[in-house]
Amino acid sequence: MQPTPRNERLKSASETLFDEAYYQRFYFDKKTSVADPQHLERLGAFVCSYLQYLRVPVRRVLDVGCGIGLWKDVMARHFPLASYHGVEFSPYLCERFGWERGSVVDYRASAPFDLVICQGVLPYLGTADLKRALHNLGQLSCGAMYLEAVSREDWEQGILDEDLTDPRMFRHRAALYRRGLDTGFTPLGGGLWLSREAEAPLFALESLRNA
Repeated sequence: MQPTPRNERLKSASETLFDEAYYQRFYFDKKTSVADPQHLERLGAFVCSYLQYLRVPVRRVLDVGCGIGLWKDVMARHFPLASYHGVEFSPYLCERFGWERGSVVDYRASAPFDLVICQGVLPYLGTADLKRALHNLGQLSCGAMYLEAVSREDWEQGILDEDLTDPRMFRHRAALYRRGLDTGFTPLGGGLWLSREAEAPLFALESLRNA
């Protein structure tokens, strides 16, 4: 067995990383922002339309690591009757936007959500916390999840814009993410995962489980 790379043995990013300067660079400054409104509009249309196609009811939405709340308006357009709940690790954002303070690693809710969104959060976690977070996501969703996380393969294949990608993220293998999600979800592709608790029948070729 190969030893775990040193950077993956380190602890997860602390709350001090996600201060005003971090969000100024990655979200508020147009020259360095990773937030593309047109991209999010296309992504939101895909995620919501596919869930509607599968007849997954979306009444309660959890956006864990919600950042500045980019998904809130998307959900309001596509699922106007659904409630949106933002949870954020950054004290700065919680104070500014009024999100509930919490971490994807151990956040608990009184009931699971129909849709869980977790975008750009998990690569900031060390290996141990990442495994806990992946298990926790399975507990938080009873319907579907949209997950976006940069993996080591993305760095190796050169498909990232490294000028806009935070180099402080951990470079976990994609297989580590997949193993952690396997017990709670069925992969659908495009970052969408269907909870094992969801009552949505899938044709064999709609699932990537045997791919």
